[in-house]
Amino acid sequence: MVAQTIAQGEVQSQSQEQSQEQSQEQGQRLAARSTQTVREAIRDAMAEEMRRDEKVFLMGEEVANYQGAYKVSLGLLEEFGEKRVRDTPISEAGFCGIGVGAALAGLRPIVEFMTFNFAMQAIDHIVNSAAKTHYMSGGALKCPIVFRGPNSVAARVAAQHSQCYASWFAHCPGLKVIAPYSAQDAKALLKAAIRDDNPVVFLEHELLYGQEFSLAENSSEEGDEEGGEGDGELLPIGKAAIAKTGNDATIVAFSRMVGLALQAAEQLEKQGISCEVIDLRTLRPLDSNSLVKSLRKTNRMLVVEEGWGFAAIASEVSAQMNEKAFDWLDAPVMRLSAQDVPLPYAANLEANALPNIEKICSSVKTLCNKK
Repeated sequence: MVAQTIAQGEVQSQSQEQSQEQSQEQGQRLAARSTQTVREAIRDAMAEEMRRDEKVFLMGEEVANYQGAYKVSLGLLEEFGEKRVRDTPISEAGFCGIGVGAALAGLRPIVEFMTFNFAMQAIDHIVNSAAKTHYMSGGALKCPIVFRGPNSVAARVAAQHSQCYASWFAHCPGLKVIAPYSAQDAKALLKAAIRDDNPVVFLEHELLYGQEFSLAENSSEEGDEEGGEGDGELLPIGKAAIAKTGNDATIVAFSRMVGLALQAAEQLEKQGISCEVIDLRTLRPLDSNSLVKSLRKTNRMLVVEEGWGFAAIASEVSAQMNEKAFDWLDAPVMRLSAQDVPLPYAANLEANALPNIEKICSSVKTLCNKK
C-alpha cells in the first residue's frame, strides 16, 4: 500500500510538472507572436502571477473545468490544480464573501464574475467588507483581492446584462478601479492589481476579449512622465496614457471607447482637426495631472463613456477640469455617453443608444466650432 501511494504521488507530481512545462511553452510561443488578444493577455497575467506567488488563486463560476465562460482561464486548471483554480456554485454573494475572507487571512484571491452585472449580488462584500476593512481596522488588516470580469455592453444581451459599473465602484473610497483597453495594458495592469495590497476592481470588456493588439511596440505613451513603472512588465496603477497626440482637442476615454476615439481621431485628422486621445486606464485613482497637461495644450476636451451620463466618470473628469484647468478652457468640457435609458435588446435601438464614431466626430466638431 505504501509503495502504491508513493508511486501514485510520483505520477501526480510528474503530471503537474508536465502541465506546467506545457503551459510555459505555450506562453513562450505566445511571446514570440507579434500580436496578442486581450483574452490571452489576461490569462497570461494570471498564470505568471500564480507561478510567482503560491498565495494567488482563481475562483468563480466555470473558471476551472469549463476554463472560463469566455475561455480566459484556458489551461489554468491543468497547470495549477483544483486547489488554486476553483469552480464555485452560482452564488456571487457566497463565493465573493469567501474570497474577501481569504484575502483578509493572507491569501491573494482573483474573484471572477461571469459578468459584473452579477456582482450586484455581492456588492455588500465588495463595498462594505473589502473596501472598508483596512480603514476600519486602523490599518491592521489588508485585503489584497482582485474582482475581475466583463463589464458594460456586449452584443444584444439586453438591459440587465449591459450595464457599465465603472462609476459605481469608482465612487467608493478604498477600491482601486482599472478599465484597460489594449492587451499589453490589460496584462501589465492585472499583474499590478494582483500584487497590490488593496482591493482592485478590474473591469474587462466582452467585446475586446477576441481583439488582437500589436506587441511590437508600446500601445500607448505614458501620460505623466513623473515616476517609474517599477517592475518591468507592470504598469503603475493610477496613470493614464496618451494613445494619440494632437493639438486641437482632447478626447478622453477608457476601455472599448478608446478604440472608437482613435478611429474618430483618424477621421477628424483628414478634416483638419488634430485630436489628442487619452486612455484613462485607471478610473480610481484618476490621473488628473495628465488630463490637465493635455487640456493646457488643446484647450478643448470631450469625455466619451459607454455608461450612462448621470453621475458618471465623465462627470467627475469634467468637474475636475473645471476646478483645475478652467483658465485653459476655450469651451466647456463636453460629455458623450449612452442614452439615459436601459439598453434596448433590438440591434438598431442598441446601436442608437451607444456612443459611436459618428457621434464622437460630431461632438468634436461642435467643440471646435467646425460643425
